Amino acid sequence: MGYEPKTKETDNSVIEFIETVENPKKREDTYRLLNLFTETTGYEARMWGPSIIGFGSYHYKYASGHEGDAPLTGFSPRKAKISLYLMMEDEDYEKFAPDFGKHTRGKACIYVNKLADINAEVLKNMIHTAVVFSKKQDC
Repeated sequence: MGYEPKTKETDNSVIEFIETVENPKKREDTYRLLNLFTETTGYEARMWGPSIIGFGSYHYKYASGHEGDAPLTGFSPRKAKISLYLMMEDEDYEKFAPDFGKHTRGKACIYVNKLADINAEVLKNMIHTAVVFSKKQDC
């Protein structure tokens, strides 16, 4: 039996999902992010799994043989913080980080508390960089 990825593209409504975000300020930020990611990527927003709003997709395959599909970029309004899925080379991240604003970085995510903490113009550049990076991973 093969490995089944948890995060798959679904036909769930992005708007219906955003309406379930309890905190009104976070819901407002989520709509602003939806517009910003849509404008920047040119892709229609799609739900990936129960809580990730993704844009575009690519197919990946690891040396282990594990493969699947993932969004080129996206975000998720989690309870604690907003997760931004912006994969890129470390040197690209280092260029953006000083002007980006208040955030923390995990392995594949950048976490922010609210949009007011970050520079939207820098975010647009990061989204573009992440899309280009993810497209290079496509196989």
